[in-house]
Parts: sequence; C-alpha cells; structure tokens
Amino acid sequence: MSIIPRGSTKPVKILYPPGCKEVTEDLGKDELVRRLKLIARAFQDMGQDENEPYSGLALHLATDFFLDHANKDVRLLVACCIADIFRVFAPDAPYRDASHLKEIFMFLIKQLRGLEDPNSPTFKRYFYLLENLAWVKSFNICIELDDSQEIFCSLFQLMFSIVNEKHSSKVKNFMMDMMTPLIAEADIVSQELLDIILINIVEPHKTQNRHAYQIARDLLIRTSNNIEPYIQAFFNNALMLGKTSESELSEHLYDLIYELNGICPSVLLAVLPQLEFKLKSNEEAERKAVTRVLAKMFSDPGSSLAGQNKQLWFCFLGRFNDISITVRTICVQSAQNFLIHHPDLQKDIIEQLKSRQHDPEETVRMEVVNTLLNVARRDFSNMSEELIDFIKERTRDKKYKIRREALLGLGQLYKSVMGQDDVQQRLVDKIHWFKDKVFHAYYQNSAEDRLLVERIFNMFLVPYTLPTLERMKRLFLLYATLDEHAVKAFTEMLKNRNLVRMLVRQLLEALDLSINNPSAQIYFHPKLAAIARTLPDPQKSLDQMKRLHHLLRDDKKLQSFFKMLVSPDCTCKRAQEIVKEVLKKLGGNNASPQNALYNTVKYVLERIASVMIDAAAVDLLVKHVDETVRSLGSLTEGIDNAGEKGVKLLLALSTVFPNSFKSEETFEIMLTFLKDDEEVVVDTALQIFTNTGQNLHAAHPNIYTSLLPILQSLAKIGTPKQSKHAIRCINAVAQNKEAILSHVFEHVKNHINPDSANYITSIVALGHIAQLCPEQFSSEIKTIVSKVIVKDLLMQDRTSGAPSTDSWCPDHQVSEETQAKIQAMKMLVRWLLGLKSNVNNSGISTLRLLYTVIIHEGDLMEKGKINKPELARLRLQAGCCMLKLAEELVFADLISREQFQALALLINDGCYHVRLKFALKLHKGLMCMKLPLDFMAIFALAANDPMRERRNQIKQFLQQNINKRREYLKQNPSIGNKIFLYLPDYVMPYTIHLLAHDPDLKTYDHVEALGNIKDCLWFMMEPLVSRSEDYNYQFFRRLIENIKQAKDAQGPDDEDMNKKLYAVCDVALGLLQTNITNVVLKESNLDPILPMRLFTQPDKTSFNTQSYLPKEFNFDNKRKGVYVFAEPQQRGGTNKQINLQEIIVESPGPVVNPNPTCPREQRHKQVRKLKITEKEKDSSDSSRDAEFLLTPEKENENEEYALKEVELSPTGGHDKMEDTKEGIVPQKAKARRLKKKGDEKKASKTRQTTLDEFSLSSQDNTSQETPTDSQDNVGMELSEKSTDSQETTTSDCKQTRRKTVRQKSSDSNDSKVKVTQQSSLPSMKGNKETQQKEKAKGKTKDSGTPKSTSRKGSKSNTDSSGTDSGAKKRKISDSEEVTLAKKSKGPLVEKNSAPKNVESDLSSSAETVLPSPSKSRSRTPSSSQSSSGSFKSPTSPPPTAKGLSRKRAAAPEKTVAKKGRITRGVLKDSSPSPSKSSHSEVPSPARKTVKRTAAPPTLNKPVEKVTLKITNVRRARSMINGTSDGEDNIETEPSKSPSKATALAEAIQKVGLEKEEVRGKRNTKAKKK
Repeated sequence: MSIIPRGSTKPVKILYPPGCKEVTEDLGKDELVRRLKLIARAFQDMGQDENEPYSGLALHLATDFFLDHANKDVRLLVACCIADIFRVFAPDAPYRDASHLKEIFMFLIKQLRGLEDPNSPTFKRYFYLLENLAWVKSFNICIELDDSQEIFCSLFQLMFSIVNEKHSSKVKNFMMDMMTPLIAEADIVSQELLDIILINIVEPHKTQNRHAYQIARDLLIRTSNNIEPYIQAFFNNALMLGKTSESELSEHLYDLIYELNGICPSVLLAVLPQLEFKLKSNEEAERKAVTRVLAKMFSDPGSSLAGQNKQLWFCFLGRFNDISITVRTICVQSAQNFLIHHPDLQKDIIEQLKSRQHDPEETVRMEVVNTLLNVARRDFSNMSEELIDFIKERTRDKKYKIRREALLGLGQLYKSVMGQDDVQQRLVDKIHWFKDKVFHAYYQNSAEDRLLVERIFNMFLVPYTLPTLERMKRLFLLYATLDEHAVKAFTEMLKNRNLVRMLVRQLLEALDLSINNPSAQIYFHPKLAAIARTLPDPQKSLDQMKRLHHLLRDDKKLQSFFKMLVSPDCTCKRAQEIVKEVLKKLGGNNASPQNALYNTVKYVLERIASVMIDAAAVDLLVKHVDETVRSLGSLTEGIDNAGEKGVKLLLALSTVFPNSFKSEETFEIMLTFLKDDEEVVVDTALQIFTNTGQNLHAAHPNIYTSLLPILQSLAKIGTPKQSKHAIRCINAVAQNKEAILSHVFEHVKNHINPDSANYITSIVALGHIAQLCPEQFSSEIKTIVSKVIVKDLLMQDRTSGAPSTDSWCPDHQVSEETQAKIQAMKMLVRWLLGLKSNVNNSGISTLRLLYTVIIHEGDLMEKGKINKPELARLRLQAGCCMLKLAEELVFADLISREQFQALALLINDGCYHVRLKFALKLHKGLMCMKLPLDFMAIFALAANDPMRERRNQIKQFLQQNINKRREYLKQNPSIGNKIFLYLPDYVMPYTIHLLAHDPDLKTYDHVEALGNIKDCLWFMMEPLVSRSEDYNYQFFRRLIENIKQAKDAQGPDDEDMNKKLYAVCDVALGLLQTNITNVVLKESNLDPILPMRLFTQPDKTSFNTQSYLPKEFNFDNKRKGVYVFAEPQQRGGTNKQINLQEIIVESPGPVVNPNPTCPREQRHKQVRKLKITEKEKDSSDSSRDAEFLLTPEKENENEEYALKEVELSPTGGHDKMEDTKEGIVPQKAKARRLKKKGDEKKASKTRQTTLDEFSLSSQDNTSQETPTDSQDNVGMELSEKSTDSQETTTSDCKQTRRKTVRQKSSDSNDSKVKVTQQSSLPSMKGNKETQQKEKAKGKTKDSGTPKSTSRKGSKSNTDSSGTDSGAKKRKISDSEEVTLAKKSKGPLVEKNSAPKNVESDLSSSAETVLPSPSKSRSRTPSSSQSSSGSFKSPTSPPPTAKGLSRKRAAAPEKTVAKKGRITRGVLKDSSPSPSKSSHSEVPSPARKTVKRTAAPPTLNKPVEKVTLKITNVRRARSMINGTSDGEDNIETEPSKSPSKATALAEAIQKVGLEKEEVRGKRNTKAKKK
C-alpha cells in the first residue's frame, strides 16, 4: 500500500513496524484504537536510526481521515504518533507541505486541550504528548512557516486558558519549555501574540487566573531580551502616536506598565521618558492615569525607581500641585506607601503634604488626614513629629467632617497606645497632647463638635467598656495630665451633659403630669426646643424630638427607660443596657444613616446616659486620689501637683453627680483632705462637702459631727479662701447654721484689726456672714462697716508701698494693707447684696466711695503712699465691685451717669491687666444677663485699646453678647413690652450718650475727638449690623434720629452738651450711610424707646436736620465711589461762577439726593499733560508745582484713592496718559470730533462707552485686591496671657491710666483713604494785578477736603473750628481734564521736591499738602498750632492730663473698597453761593475756586440713588497761586510773586504747544504712510 504526499507526485510505500497491523478507514472504532496503540508503542520505542522505512506510515497517519476522526481516542493516539514521528525524524520531518504542517500543528494544539483535566483517565497520554512536544521543540518547525504567528497564538491562547491549580509544576514547566523557544528563536513577535501574553498580567485576568499570570510572568522573565523591542514599540504606538491594538490592552496601558515594572523593569527603560511627557499632558484623564501608575511604581516595597530616574521623580512630585483635584488626591493617597516603605523619600513627600494639608479643596485636606491616620495605625513609629502636627492642625479645619476625622483618629491612636500592657515612654511622650487637642475642640460653638468630643471621651480616651477600677485609673490619669484649657473644657462638658439630663427629666415630669391630669395645660414645645438646641441642626432635631415625645407618651416601657437613665441611682452597667434596648427599639444596627429619629435619639442618649460615673466608680476614684495625696500610689508618678488635680477632679464630679458621693468611706477620706497641709486640697475639699453634704446629718451622723468643728476652725483661722468656703459649707450642711455662724461672727469681730494674724480672714468671713445672714447681724455689721471698714481701713494709709515703675505686680508682692482694702471693698459689696436694699442710703454711699477710688486712680485719700501696681489693683477692684452691685437692679438704678462714665473708662486704663480683668468681669456679667444692657456700651471704648489682640477679643465678647440676647429673644417671644431690656440694638442710645460725654470731646466740632468717637461707634455698630437678617435698618436709623429730637437728660439746658450729643448722632448716621452695604428695608411697627435716664422726651413736632459735624470731618467712605473734579470754562480770560457738579452713584444705603436730575455734561477742550524737565524745575523757584507721583509702596502701607489723569486699561490698570489713543480723555476727544461733524448719535455712544469702561475698570480694581480666605478658618483663642511685657508704652512713660494712646506704627496693616489730584499745569491767563491784590489781601480759601488728624500723640494741626489755616485759593485752568485713579498702597510723594521732614505729616493727612508760607499762617485767625508739633516717635510719651480726660489712641482707619457700580457720571451746571467760614473769605469773581461740601448725614426717607456733591479740586498747583498746602509746623520758603509764576506757566505752555506741533506732524506722516 502506498500514499502520495502533498505537493508531490511520487508515491511512498506504507510500511508498518513489526507487530503492527494495517490501519485503514474501513476498520471499526475499537479495532482501530487497538492497532493505533500498537503503532504508538512502536513509535515510542523507535530511535532516530530506524525512521527511514516509515515515512509512508507517517504520511498516512497525517491524512484527513485520522486528523478529523470523530473518536477522541483515535485522535489522541494519532497525535502521540505524530509527536513521536517529529522526534524520530528530527530534524527533518517527513511533512514537506507548509499547509499540511499547519494542519498537523493545529491538530496537535487541539489535542493539548485534554491537559485541562488532570483527573481524566487519558491525562497520562496527554501529558506524554505535551512532554514530547516540549522536549523535542516540535513547534520550532513552525517558525519558518508564513502562518507561524497564527499557530503560536492558538498555542499560547490554549496554554493560558487550560492551566489551573490542579496542574503540577512539571506540567507548567513543560508548557513553559514549549512556549519559550517560540519567542526566543522567532524572528518576529506579532502584536496579537504579545496581547495574548500581556493580557494575563493585568486585571481582571490577573486575579481570575493566577496560574496563567504566573506562566505569563515567567515567560516574560525568560524572554525579556527578545520581547523588549516589541513591548517598547507597542507602548510607543500607544502612548505617543495614539495607536492601540484592538485587544483589551488598550484599556489597561498604565496597569500593564505597572505590572511590567514589577516583573521585568528592564523592558520599560525606553518607556519611562514617555510617561514624563504624559505627566504634563493637557488631558486630565491622562495625567490622572499616569500619576496613579507612577505612584504605585515609586512606592512599591523595594522599588528603586525614584533613585534611578530622578527627573521622573521630580516630575511626579509636581503633580501634588496639579490643577486637578483628582490628581492631587491620587498623589496624597499614594503618600501612605512612601511613608511606610521608603524612609529615604519621606522628606520629599512630607514637603508636599505640608502644602496639601492647606489645600483649598476640602477633599484633598480630608485625604491628607486619612492618609496620615492610616500610616499611624499601621506603624505609629513611622510618624514623625511633623506629620503628627499636620493632623493636629486639621483638628481646627473650617470643615466639620475634616475636624471629625482628625479628632477621631487622634482618639483611636491614643486608645491603641495607652491600651498596651507595656507602654513605651517614647510613645507616651509622642501622644501626650492628643487628649488636650480633643478637648480644645469643645470650645467650638457647634453642637456637632461638642458631641464629637463627648463621644471620643467615652469611646477612646476613657473607654466606658473598661472595668470600673481600670476606668477610674484611666480617668484620673487623663485629668491629671490635661492642660489648663482642656480642664476647663472637661468641666464644661460635664455641665452641659448634666444640663441635657435635667431638661429630659423636666420633659418626663411634664409628661407624667399631663397623663395624670389631662385637664392641665402644659406647653411641651419650649421643653422640646430646649433639648433640640443642644443637638446638631436644632430645627430638624426639634421635629424628631416631637416624634420622640409621641413615642414616650404612647410607650410606657420606653418612658421607664428614659426615667431610669436620668435617675441619680442609675448605675453605669444599667445605663449601657438601657441604651442598647432603646436603640434596638428604634431600629438597632439595621438603622440607616437616613433614619433621622434614630440618630437624634442616639445623640440624646449619649448625653444623658451616665456610662462613666456611678457611686461605685466614685468610691474607687476617691481611693486613688487619697493614695496620691498621701504620696502612696505610683499611678501618677512624675505628674506635678497630682494630688491637687485629683481633688479638683472630685470637685468637678461633685457638681454634676452629687448623689454618687454617698458612702461613709468616701466622706471619711474627704475629712482627711480637710486636714491636709496643702491649702488647695483643703479649699477644694470644702467645696466638695458644700456640693454633696446636704443630707450628711441624716445619712452619716458621725461624719457630720466630725465635720462641724473643722468648718468652724477654718472659718476663723483659715486662709481667706478657706474661710469663705467654710462659711458657705456651714450654710449648706449645718442644721443650726445661725448658732454656728454667730459663734464665728463673735470671733472675727474681735480680730478685725491690723495687728491680728487673721486680719484679712476676718474681713472675708465677716463679708460672707453679712451676705448669708443679713438680718441676724445687721446692726452690728453696720457699725463695723462705718467705723472699721471705711474709716479705719479704706480711708487710712498706714504704710507706704515700695517704689515701683511697673504698672502691675504678682500677688505675693501686694502689701497686706492693700490686700485688706481689696477684701474690704468686697465685704461692702457682699453686705449690700445680703441687704438687697438701699437702707439708710448705704448703697449710695458705697457707690460714691467706689467712684472716688476710681477717679482718684485708686488712691482714695490721695496721700500718695500707695505705689503704682497696688493702685492698679485698687481701682480694678473698685470697678469690679461696681459691676457686682449693678447685677442687682436695686443698686443698678443708684449708679449715676457720672459714676457709670468713670467706670467705663477702666476699659481704657493704662495698665494692661486692669483692662483685661475688667473686660473679663464685664463680659461674664453680661453673658449671664445679670448686668443691664447699658453696660454693654462700655465695650465700645475698647476700640481705643492699643493692642490688636485685646480689641479682637473684646469684639468676640461683644459678638457673643449680641448673639446670646438675640437667641434669648427668639426663645422668649412673649417678652413684649420689655424688649428694650434685651434687644441688643438698644445699646446704641447708651453708647451714643457715653461717647458724647467723652472727656476728650471738649467741643462738639473737635475733629480729632470725633474721629476717635467714630472708631468707637463703628466698633459697636459693626457686629450689630453685620448681618441684614439680624437687625432692622429703619428701626436702627430711627432710634438714632430720635436722639437728635431729644436732649441730654444729664444737662438738658446745656447747649454745648446737647450739641456734642447731636454731633455723635451725626457720626452714627454717617456711618450708617458710608459703611453699611447690606441694607434690607423691613417693615417695623415698633417705635424706638429712649432711656429716660439719659434723654428727655423726643420732640416730635420738629425735625432736627442740622448737621453738627465740622466740615473737616471725614468718614473715609469705604464704599467704592467716584470723585470727579472739573473746572468751568475760561474763554477770553473771563471768569464765571463755579459750577456745582454731581455724580449719581448706585448706593445700597438710604441717602437723599437733593437734586436727582442729571444735567448735561460740559465738554472741555482737551489739554495734554505737560512734563517739566529737571532743568526747568531747578531754574524755577516754583518747583513744587510739579506733578505728584503715585508710587506703590510696601504691602503694609495704606491703600489710597488718588485723583490723577490716567488711562484706564480694559483690565483696570492705570498708566500715564501720554501719546496714547486709549483711555477716557481720548474717548471724550473722539466724541467731540464726532459731534463737530454732526454725528450726535455716534458721539453719545462713544461717551457712554467711556463711562462703561470707567465702571468696569473700577470694578476690576476692587476684585483684583480681594484676598482669598484661609482654610484653616476654625481658630479659637484658648489663652489669655497676662505678662508684664504686654504693658503699653504709655505705662512705661508714666502716663496716667486713662490716657492710653495707640501708637500708629509705620508698618501698620490698616489702610486709609487719601484723596489727591495730579494734573497738568494750567496756562496763566488772567489779570496779574488782580492776583497781586488778592495776594496782598491774604485771602485764603479752604480746600474743603478734611484732613485726618495725627494719630501719634502730636498736637492737631487744625484750628479750633477744624479748618485748615494754611489753605489758600488757587487758580484752575478751565481746560483741565481730571479722572479717577485708584492708587496702590503707599504715601503720596512730591516729585523731586518733597522734603523729608514732612514725610510723617504726609502719611497722616487725608490729602497731600505742601508747606504753607509763614505769611498765610500769620493771617489765620486763632491759629493754635504749635510750631513744635513735629511727628513724634512711637516710643515718646504722650502728654498727660488730670481728672477724667484721657488721650486715647484711635485705631488707624481701615478702608475697604466696597463693590459698587457707577451707573452714570455727568456734570451739572449750577451756581451755588460760596459758603463762608470764619477762617476764609469769599473769593472775588476774578478768582475761580472749587470746593467740596461734605453732605451731612440726612434724616430723610431712604431713596435708591445718592448724589455726591463734589466741588473741590485738590491742591496740585498751589505755588502758582501763591498758596501752600503744608502743615503749620513745617518751615517753608515764602511764596513767590505771581509774575514769576505766570512766567513759568507761560514757558511751560510754550513748550507744550511745541510738543503738540511735533506730535501733529508725526501723526500726519503716520496717516500718509
């Protein structure tokens, strides 16, 4: 039998090995299988030397009959035979046809699928097939075929698909051996084959088939050198050219790069530079993907990529500042692995995290916190101090959720470290501040923060799940290591939780009452609202509390649970069980976050459930404290004053859990505290007995019997504090307190003399006895007060204090006599508070005595024996005593206005400590709403405090008081006719009256004093009107207007006093107009009520519209406005009367427009600005006529508005307008040219375009200067340091206390508005004789622009009427064009000629001025300026004065440009009569003068528009007119004659005409070209 091979015509004879039978197509399946097995066995045993006769059989077995046979056994045996044939005939196979070879190898590949199931009976034969093909490398024959890649792809695809966990390592190795040569020895690796290999190393294939991943991974490692060019080509096409294959790899490019970097980094050497290019792509998606993959590549453990490719590393670090939020977030997330696995890269990463923790996007800041917390949880030793500080700083983030994550993280770390059995001291030192920072968050005002702190305390700081003994140890250790502010927060937390517990108890009692007595009318809403205010989002919480109320009413079991929780007898274990039961009732663990009722009830339960403290816990805690006090325990070893802190912890708990102090053992231990050597321990133990000993006589009579003698002894011979608390304890504990106090009284009465060792203690004891038992000892105490306390103590100075220049001293340096006087004043107050009446005018006499102490600087008898620090303490104590008496209405009504005004001045005392402590005392009285509303007006004087920190703190006090009173009115809407006692707006009449009696306000037109008053008024008004929804503008304004209709009750017939009152009212009304931009008009039926003690009944029949402010007074308008000055035309040398010009500005404030019509704008001839050369300036005596330069200075200089000729660029910039065809002036010129041609419509449109550009430019300037807000807006002032270094300069220079002067430093950040004008020099066309006559007459004219007075203690440079004595009239060209410019920060400097010695005066003046000639000064009537009024240094002491006069330093006026839009800007012709002044004469018709009249605050009805009357042109060319703008204290040269000035002006005009001619020729040539 023979066969013809494919591609050949020569037949080949078929021979069978010995023992093998012929296989034909007609054989049955079983027989065929038996014969094939024999053939396969024969080929298996056959060697290569025996292959020659069997080529025909090899061809026969490769026919279609066998390859396509239906039986798999047949196909398997044939495949094994063919595999052996390749082995036997190697290296030349008997198959010559390429297509036949392809069919054979595809057949073999199909048979290899049988390897998939190692449990198959035929697996051994499949394994033999694989082994044979791999060992012989049979598939290498395909390399020469054209379709080799197709064969390889099928083979590789099959291998990756069938490999599984059942395969042994041998099977996998044979697979590798079979595939590896196909890549290593192939001439090409197709993209399809590359995709098949690489797809297995990326997700999801990597996870779905880990064995295929291992095969692909090993294959890549073995063939890395061969496959590298193809991988690089693939990435080059994909990354740079954008070409990707159709496989799944196109979606996993960057994942593939990451995997290849881990498997074989060498293949990516040429790919990494492409990633650097992609990092800088404009596409966010690309940057995001590349950043993510590089982050993983750099941060993998053991990765050295950052060191090997520095350029790529630095490029990656740049993505931390990417504009995309997502990219920045990815970078921050990757920082975790860097910090853990790469210590060498930590420095770079920390630097980037430092900037990202202040990222403006909250998600990035949140990611920073989470990243750092994850690092700390994994390995806290990796956290450096700097990284921990990042978390610390985020605890004050402005976003609550970031604060929450940071605080929760700190709490968890604290628990994990402190929960270790053997805590390393190094770690304890690292986390010691965690607990402090958590409690500091309790100072936040939001309920969310406070609830968060309480939750962290219960769960992490002192876990409530700990055993009682361990829990109390942890609590004691925590409290003993808290800082001062955290201790205050801890105490406040206990009080707030007790308050909620009390509110819930009241609700349950009311509920019981309504159930037992259905007819009783009970209002549950106020009770529910009070509880809701302690929870987040009070309004929503109120709705849920109403639902809870219904549940409690209907569910008796739920109601019993709540009753048990608020019961004093509830144990910690029982409280935990109840909380679980209640939450389970409301949904339990299945409750979704959207379940509002569940969350609200959970908040309530957290606050009322006592899971930390019960009677058993208190007993254990007392034992721990006792061991510490006696120095027996080691729990608090190394902690300073641990015993005192432990007793204070017991005191804090006794105020909240008094019923938990019940065991006899506990009271016995506390009795030992009363015998301790430490005064603080004894004093604190007395307070604990006061809180917990009400039922001591019944529960523990033995303790009660032992306690009373100790209390009597301490009341007699203890320290003043111990005596005070002992008497209070007797009052609270003793059953026969009158007898015990009588015994104490007899003792102290006999020891009130300076020679007694218990002198001060006796005074203190006497005061408290008088307060607690006023009727029992009334007659005796009155005698002691009059003869001993007042005459023998307060009115006597037996010792002289040690000389001291300091304004304050520590407590231990205060003499005993001064301490006795301080306690004596306290004793008087306690005596009166016990009486609660003005019996025998005792209240009036005491107030008069305290008032005298204040006005005499603390020296009641003015003998001069008391030193300065003790005087400060005495007047401070007098002020505090008056505040204490004012808390009682009966005594508050006795305080006269003079006494109140003297008391108010203590907030401006020269001693820092007096100001600080007095303000704190005042704030405390106002916050508890014991002090009347008029005392809030004292805060207004704090605007004069020289320290910014103090001003900011008092402004916070003021805001807190305002918020509290407004909240109180919301909670109590039924106050009705008593609203004037609580509404904070009613503080304004008291403030105005107080400031009207300012000792510095000598006359009603005193400009400097009014400036100070303006600061004080705005200090009070700003928090009142900061939010339009919180106040009624019409009511607020009408309240002030009513004062102008009334008279000062303190002197109704005193015209000067009333004028000062009206002037202050005008200042307040002016501030309403200029500073308030959020006006919302609301209807109000409430008629303002004025306090009758301050004002007479308002006269409703007349309307006081007169302005009492001097013309020089400047409000420094903070609203963005426009000042335009123009001049009347001069034609032919004739002079016309000055025109009044008006600009209508859109204003949010209600300002009257007396002339709402807009007259037609005057068109002036355009005049180009001329420059004066240095030569011309030097040759002329009038060099000061040069233009002023507006130069930007340092950042901290004052912002100013300057009037100068400018070009307004489209972006709002300001450039000099020379030889330019842009800007306002050229636009106007274009409009005039169009109008000449008759194109009226086009000219009008051009002019309107000019105004629109002007408006947009002004708005752009404002928006460009608006600073961005800091992210870390959540800051709190936690400390009030009182150090001697904080004393003001006035104290060091022996200035009296109420004369503090705020020094305005040169680097002040406050800004001031300055207005000036820069213009070109006018042509001099006028009658010289007229000018000379006017010079001879010495006529002067005030410029109308107010000058701000010096703020540094120098004397005012204005006369008594406030007018500028050095101002003179000047000639102004009618063709001058003036526009508005906003000047950058810095003072005005005169070009080339500003003298250096006037620098300070220039900086403090509201306008730029030049030195005034001596002739002009000599002709000024009542010129009171001092020639020595030069600018003083900040350290020079201000002048002193006697009595109540004080020199307060006003704060530099801050001016913030308000956003406003100029709707129209037009000029109107009118002829107002020039106003007359006592210091100026009416100008002659030949002289043109322009003045600006400041419109007084109007009382008329609000309107939409405001008209600003502007008739003043600043002094820019004063020397030509023979006038000067300088201060009187600056020596200047006499003004030159008009003839010289005229000659100079003509020369300048000539030069200007020549320049215009040159420009005209140049323009003509340009047009021709």
